[in-house]
Amino acid sequence: MTTIRLPTAQPPGTVLGAAPQVAESADAYRATGGYGGATGPEELLAHLAASGLRGRGGAGFPAAVKLRSVRGRGGSPVVVANGEEGEPGSAKDRWLLRARPHLVLDGLARAAAVTGAVRGFVYLSDPAAGESVRRALAEHPPPLPVEVVETGHTYVAGEETAVVRRIDGGPALPTAKPPRPFERGVGGAPTLVSNVETLARIALTATRPGLRRTIARSTLVTLSGGPAAPVLTEVPYGIPLRTLAARYGTPDAAGALMGGLFGGLVDARALDLPLEPGALTAAGTALGCGAIRFLAPGGCPVTTAADAAAHLAAESARQCGVCVSGTAAVGKALSGLAGGTAGPDTADSLLRWSQGLTGRGACGLLDAAAGIAGSLLRSFPGLVRSHLAAPCAVCADATPEDGRRRLTVAVPGVASPFTAASGTPVPALKGTP
Repeated sequence: MTTIRLPTAQPPGTVLGAAPQVAESADAYRATGGYGGATGPEELLAHLAASGLRGRGGAGFPAAVKLRSVRGRGGSPVVVANGEEGEPGSAKDRWLLRARPHLVLDGLARAAAVTGAVRGFVYLSDPAAGESVRRALAEHPPPLPVEVVETGHTYVAGEETAVVRRIDGGPALPTAKPPRPFERGVGGAPTLVSNVETLARIALTATRPGLRRTIARSTLVTLSGGPAAPVLTEVPYGIPLRTLAARYGTPDAAGALMGGLFGGLVDARALDLPLEPGALTAAGTALGCGAIRFLAPGGCPVTTAADAAAHLAAESARQCGVCVSGTAAVGKALSGLAGGTAGPDTADSLLRWSQGLTGRGACGLLDAAAGIAGSLLRSFPGLVRSHLAAPCAVCADATPEDGRRRLTVAVPGVASPFTAASGTPVPALKGTP
């Protein structure tokens, strides 16, 4: 079981809060201004638009625009706090629901006030997080009915249409779009599906008027891949990736796997990029959920890509034929590249799939697989060519005897060092096996 490290006390206005290792009670949250403030729904919406706050679930959509899309549709809207982390290596949402459930619930209530929502849900797959949220709901009942809905942990379970489908009693699997949830979601009502970190930042925007731009311009990141235990920390936009790597303990990182799996691979030169969504997108990668796995010197990005693609193939919802066949083909090709069995046309096939599969599935899983293939070709072309001749020693050692790839890019088990206010240990966070 790997332990996620947490920083010590943080300044006011941060999502991590004054005591990141302690589960916050309602009284402790109220003592810092939580559930208070005179910011009304109209004023809050204006502040969110002015600050430029973007969603922290992966897509980075402007929070104010998303709120308005539900607000303007009439009916009886629904708001959902989405805490299901499908991307491997990410621990922020589970930490938030366990350690700062009141901050999330405050944001959910404020989002409900902005949109006119009459019902709310907290959607998650972590049982300990569910217990924490239920305890928080009992401590401080919100102004609207809020229900906790648990689901199984899968890569696609947190996709917004899968969230709606599960809350409505079906499987946590994506549906065809349109309609999107803001048009017709839970029970057919306009629905806001918002990541829990986004909601936390909405609550802070309402209660910390002097820090609104700082709140919008900082983010939680989960850093892993080096010799030290993974770390969950909060950083400002604009900090160079190389600085993060050095702080984490991998100053000579060979690159990184960005955004869980969705941002793909980048080489060491890209570590000079700032941690800023626009700059990363322009460079062909993405911040996504904020999970960054640095590639330690001596490792091989080909093995990392093969393991990531194998994970995505296994996690396919198996609803779209192109996803089933496409992820399997990418996974098989990358596994062959790592294992020394690739044919001479493997690189050409990977390039074709990386360009032709994007946007063809019902969710982002197929895009992630295509992105992994394309980013390997783009960032490490020399390694791809050398692996066509023979596997490197690292890949040979990392290839299972049965030839089946297994994910090694996730935080395999995330234990939590934080304690409840009573001193009772909070159960360990569980990552992707």
